[in-house]
Amino acid sequence: MQKKILMVCLGNICRSPLAEGILASKIDKNKILVDSAGTSNWHVGKTPDPRSIATAKQFGIDISNQRARQFTVSDFDNFDHIYVMDNSNYNDVISLARNEEDKQKVKRILDVLAPGESLEVPDPYYGGDSGFTNVYKMLEEAFDIIVKELSD
Repeated sequence: MQKKILMVCLGNICRSPLAEGILASKIDKNKILVDSAGTSNWHVGKTPDPRSIATAKQFGIDISNQRARQFTVSDFDNFDHIYVMDNSNYNDVISLARNEEDKQKVKRILDVLAPGESLEVPDPYYGGDSGFTNVYKMLEEAFDIIVKELSD
């Protein structure tokens, strides 16, 4: 059975598209499906931020075909794991949970690196290009652990 993983940030144009692209580059696409969404609807239908596209490309990953979409309650039914980028995203997604089973699917992505510390992937939108590279490196480190967990 194919595992399904969803990455969530605020607008689905910076962090979660990078996360989707990085994880997709590290897994067997026949065994794991990766998608991303945003808690807001500001950018629905748009491509990732040009800086996210450029950062991914720098590391050999093409995310230019992704399109932003908004997180919906049905995502709890469609995904086994939901990784959020920060505490605000966590609270927004948890607020839509219908039950404890939904809540159990939601995790802060950096909790795999520092359990219980509620670390956040900073939103690089208003910063410079280096913010996108920093986000990429944080996510890549987290995915090294997540990929191992998924293969167990």
